[in-house]
Amino acid sequence: MDIETVKERAGPRQFGPSDDMPEEYRRAATRMIQFHANSEVMGGYLDKEFTRHAPSLDRKLANTAKVQDEIGHAQLLYRAAETLGVKTREEMLDELQNGEGKFLNCFHYPVDSWYEAPMIDFFVDGGAMRRQATLKSTSWTPYAHAMDKVCFEEGFHVKHGESILRELMRGSKATRERTQETFEEWWPRILQFFGPTNDESTHNDFAQEVGLKTTSNDELRNSFLNMYVPKAEKYGLEIPEYPRIFERDDGTMAVREEDLDWDEFWTIAKNDYEGSHEQIGSRARRQEAVAWVRESLDSWEGSAAGTPQAAD
Repeated sequence: MDIETVKERAGPRQFGPSDDMPEEYRRAATRMIQFHANSEVMGGYLDKEFTRHAPSLDRKLANTAKVQDEIGHAQLLYRAAETLGVKTREEMLDELQNGEGKFLNCFHYPVDSWYEAPMIDFFVDGGAMRRQATLKSTSWTPYAHAMDKVCFEEGFHVKHGESILRELMRGSKATRERTQETFEEWWPRILQFFGPTNDESTHNDFAQEVGLKTTSNDELRNSFLNMYVPKAEKYGLEIPEYPRIFERDDGTMAVREEDLDWDEFWTIAKNDYEGSHEQIGSRARRQEAVAWVRESLDSWEGSAAGTPQAAD
């Protein structure tokens, strides 16, 4: 199949492993799904820190379950990416460990307190849901199937984060003020979560032409604003003065994109931010620490011990 035929046929769940897809499509789809899988891994590791900060056993248990979900999503997505035949799961994990793999901007910043939990679990995961819901109609069928499970579980994560935010905003005056300060720090990062503006995006147009994406970065960002500005205000958070939010002629909200720090964003995109080095280094140390588990499994699978024995 040539690329022009792909563009003509592009539609929800249109292509799968049995199709003879052109190299250009396979590489674009692999880049997109690998980015998503890497983000699930790095988001899971970032979320892991909240278990230590969680104020109760119930919160710790809920957070632990969320971390397990995120790592499970990553494994599912790496398998979906493998079906394109460009890279193996091991190659993608090695690239992430070596600092070559890309992942979402919000997961390059370290977290230090429980007040940051709803910023990740409610706002960032809420933004992720806006994006992932559209990917259930992506043209690569294994990716769309993975989104069915991912979206179902992410819905619980958003509710988990909303519950934490509600609890914090019902707390003491000091707790509410600390939550507001944390929100103001994270708000610009969250708005950049959707990626560069359409005119600055290198991959957006092609991804939409071949059906890998169904919604642009700008459309997703505006959709998020219209849903989550009212939610933030509902719990008593004040939207920061900058970056400026404005109402368009059709009554929907958008952000003054010139108010966002795109220099920092592009530094992060190259894995060259101070936090990037910390997060990737942490990931690499953990990957090395459990190398013995992978070696043991490989050894077991290759031995007779891995073969079920018939009972006498």
